[in-house]
Amino acid sequence: MSQNDHDALVGRFEGKRHIYPLIVYYEDTDAGGVVYHANYLAFAERARSAMLNLLGFTNRIIAERHKVAIAVRHCTLDFRRPALLEDCLTVETRMIKLGGASLGFEQKVMRDGEDLVVIEIYLACMSLEELRAQRLPDELRTVFNRCLDVNKD
Repeated sequence: MSQNDHDALVGRFEGKRHIYPLIVYYEDTDAGGVVYHANYLAFAERARSAMLNLLGFTNRIIAERHKVAIAVRHCTLDFRRPALLEDCLTVETRMIKLGGASLGFEQKVMRDGEDLVVIEIYLACMSLEELRAQRLPDELRTVFNRCLDVNKD
């Protein structure tokens, strides 16, 4: 895979915000061509994973190197307008909280600059051995701290 192909798959940063493009495929929709509600969570997950990749990590690297996983703790979705079959969307991700063992993100699924779904999601760092909350490894905290964006629009 070329660097350009890789870059297209993981999106880009604009300041502290990560921008992830995607296209709505048939499999993402219901019989009427409207994106099925649960798929917005999948879009958001892909965008966060792509952001992590741009920061130099993958979920597998984190698990192997630090013996932790980043798991969803709490999530809210505000559905404002539907996305449709073959829409070109972007998922804008910004980190809004960095705690001892937690991360918070605001993610917007957008079409042509219009917010379709706004997701607020909080993740917890957990030990893979003990299956309980664990402080974020310093290596991750340093990288995530550079992304922290507490300014509201």
